[in-house]
This record gives sequence, structure tokens and C-alpha cells, in this order.
Amino acid sequence: MKTILIVGGGSAGWMAAALLSHLFQGLYRIKLVESEDIGTVGVGEATIPAIKKFNELLELDEVQFMRLTQGTFKLGIQFNNWDRIGSSYIHGFGVIGQDLGWLRCHQYWLKMKLKDEASDFANFSINTAAALENKFMPARADAGDSPIGHIAHAYHFDAGLYAKFLRTYAEDRGVIRQEGKIVDVALRPDDGFVESVTLDSGEQIEADLFIDCSGFRGLIIEQAMKTGFEDWTHWLPCDRAIAIPCARSDNFTPYTMATAHGAGWQWRIPLQHRTGNGHVFSSQYMDEAEAERILLDKLDGEQLAEPNRIRFTTGKREKIWNKNCLALGLAAGFLEPLESTSLFLIQSSLIRLIRLMPDGRFDQANIDEFNRQTDFEYERVRDFIILHYKATERDDTPFWKYCRDMEVPDTLQRKMDLFSANGRIFREDEELFSEESWIQVMLGQGVIPKGYDPLVDIRSEAQVVQFLGNIENVIGKCVAVMPTHADFVAKYCDAKVAM
Repeated sequence: MKTILIVGGGSAGWMAAALLSHLFQGLYRIKLVESEDIGTVGVGEATIPAIKKFNELLELDEVQFMRLTQGTFKLGIQFNNWDRIGSSYIHGFGVIGQDLGWLRCHQYWLKMKLKDEASDFANFSINTAAALENKFMPARADAGDSPIGHIAHAYHFDAGLYAKFLRTYAEDRGVIRQEGKIVDVALRPDDGFVESVTLDSGEQIEADLFIDCSGFRGLIIEQAMKTGFEDWTHWLPCDRAIAIPCARSDNFTPYTMATAHGAGWQWRIPLQHRTGNGHVFSSQYMDEAEAERILLDKLDGEQLAEPNRIRFTTGKREKIWNKNCLALGLAAGFLEPLESTSLFLIQSSLIRLIRLMPDGRFDQANIDEFNRQTDFEYERVRDFIILHYKATERDDTPFWKYCRDMEVPDTLQRKMDLFSANGRIFREDEELFSEESWIQVMLGQGVIPKGYDPLVDIRSEAQVVQFLGNIENVIGKCVAVMPTHADFVAKYCDAKVAM
């Protein structure tokens, strides 16, 4: 192993270039080929807390990063109209209350809920309670067991500016960027490994490892290598998106908003300089003109650009690592951005590649283990997203009737059945979403268990009421002293302040 060629830029390409150049410290020659004439999707503006780990690995300064990407903070995602029209809940990051004995906080809440004596579940998460008040502050390391010490945050930022920021970072660490369009991919006739790519200039570039970041086209992984694609449209029928930025409004929320419509949903992502908006929908149930009209009607600021129309097929490559080609980002697969997982899946694959970095022999055992772990991750993220569509009372459109009544993967049905019984959920292996995430979405989507864990009854009802009341009271006091999101951003990382 001497050379790595990254095919394509955008978030995936430059995240790969930045991390590999930083960690490998010159061990390999790294080159990235991209063309200014080929645009990127560029709407991946919302993240989950794992992005902080990626930035920490790169040793990025948070203030500089946020100023240069017009970044804001994110405590979770608000889901409107998903369980039924008029319903609303927040999937907040981080912990829910605190455990008591063997059991999670929600088990005690369920006992009171089934007696119709429970307060809003949002009151038991510092992230959710703060989000609903438009408050924000990062976790304080000196806060001990206080909820202030358990705030978990991610970011909203401009994906194009993030890629630009990482390009500078990577080039400073030796990555060579080459302008050009790839017009041919040469495979070795004896074993099918990628040998080289040819640019429109006629130049041939050879490498040992090829990282395909060419977007939906899958220039190497699919067009040249014919790897194959697993189509998940029968579970996730949305196949179109329209994205439109608008002027920043006064509604400067520390959370992403996902509002369900008749055949899909709309995102709203507040940045410092604008608000990102988009409508994800199923072309089988809604035409593009109607989808665009709905989106434009819901903008809360002046439209800043023409619509960016995106077509996609939900699913993943049958092998995300095939021979000496690793697919990354949209070239690897696509899961709609409902839970902001797109940049995480790039990050996770890069970390997995580093842990299973091949030598010149490209031992199949390493490749197989990479694909096993990656398949598991994609499938569990897929299940979590399907849950939002399946667990619904909505039957007001053919789209929602289909989603409500469809068969779901066994792995998801098992989780739903277990939770429906006694509110139990178990995180499997290293799947992305925590038990807290599953609990919030299950309850938010109207999956109320028939019973609760019988060990709850070790405590008297008075003890349960006191336990829940204390959590609610402490979180309320913490939120009351937090600054607003707008005030915190203006003081901490205002993008108008020169670096």
C-alpha cells in the first residue's frame, strides 16, 4: 500500500482526505480528483453528536469551525404530524432523567402514564426541555450529576462550507487535489481490481486503494465494478427531494424540524446566515409541482435560490468495500436525512477502514469484516428511520395508509413488539441509536406499551411520584438559567466575527 486515490469531493471526499491525511501522517500518498463542473448534493446540513468525535479527531477548533461553516447548535429533532396530524415530539440527544435501581426513568413514567397521571415526557430530558424553550448551552464538565453536565449537542452547518474548510485542512497536510473528469476506469483482467482511472485530459492515475466518493453514480463501485445495489424503497418509499434556502427568521431553533406532509416530510435547519429547507416525498403519491408548492408555502423567510431537485433510491451497495474500492457517502448508499445520519455514515466507514486498513495483499478477511459491520450499521439505521413511518395512526392519504400497513424488517418488528409489551428496548452490538433514542421515538410515534417493567412496583407510588417530580423540577431549574440559542451563538461563534 503506497497510494490512495479519492474520486470525488464534496463532504465525503474531503472528510476522507482530511481524516486520512491527519492520521496517516504521510505514510501514504493521497490524491483527490474532482471536477468543478460536477456539482454536489450539498444539503447535508444537520448532524448528530458523533460529528463532534470526528472534529476532535482532526483537532479542529470548535469556534473556528462554526464561524467558517455558519454553524449553529442542535439538541435534537422535532417531529410534527408523524403519529397523527397535530402531534409533536422531540427526539432529544443524550440521557433521559436518571436511572432508579435497575430501571430506566421511562419505566416509572410509564406506570404513571398508564394511570393517566404522567406529565409530558419532554420534561424528563434536559435536551428536549431546553429545545422547546429555544435555550442552549454546552455540557459543563464541572457540573457533576446535574443535568447541565449531560447536555449532548450536534451542529447545523453549511455542507459546502464544511467541505471547503476540510479541503484547506487536507491540502495543508499533503493531499494533492487534481481537477478533472474521470472518463474511464481500468480493471485488472485477472482479478477485477481497479488499476487506474483516466481523466478527460487523457492522464491516467494509478493507485492501490480507490475511495469512490462520486455520489449516486457510483462511478467505480457500480458503473465499472457492477457491485449491485439493495433497494429498500418498499420500506422507505420516498424517492425525491426539493431543497430551497430561505432568509434566516426569528425562529432560531437549536433543533432540526421534520414536519410530515401528505406523501413525505419537510426539513427546516437554521444556520447563521440562512435557513435550509427541503421536502422529501414519494413520486408515486405526489407530483413534483405539488411538492414544491407545499414547500414554498411553508418557508418562513424570503426564498434565496432556485429549487435543487434531487432523485434518489433508498438502499445500499451489496458490497460497500469491493476488492480495492471502498464506496463512501452517496456512492455507498442513501438513507433519507430524517435522523441526520448521512455524515455519520461517512465518518463511521472511515473509522472502520482505518481499523481494518489493508496491506498490499487486500486480505479478504478484512474486507468481509468491514462489510459485515457496515451492513449491520446501515440496516439498523434503516430500521430506525422506518419506525417513523410505520408507527403512525395516520390514514388520511394513500401514502400514510401504505406506510402504516406495510410489513417491516424482522429486526424492527422484534424491537417494536418487545417495547409494546413492557417498554423494554436493548441496544444491539454497536448499533448507532441508543436506547434513549428508540424510547423517545417509540413513545413520540404513539407506541405506548401495554404494561411496564414489574420491578417498578418495588417502589411505592408515592416514591415514584417523588422521583419523577424531582427530575422534572431540577431540569426545569436548569433550563431557566440557560441562555437563548441566539444569544449563545452570537457570543460564542458569530460568523460575522473575523477569525
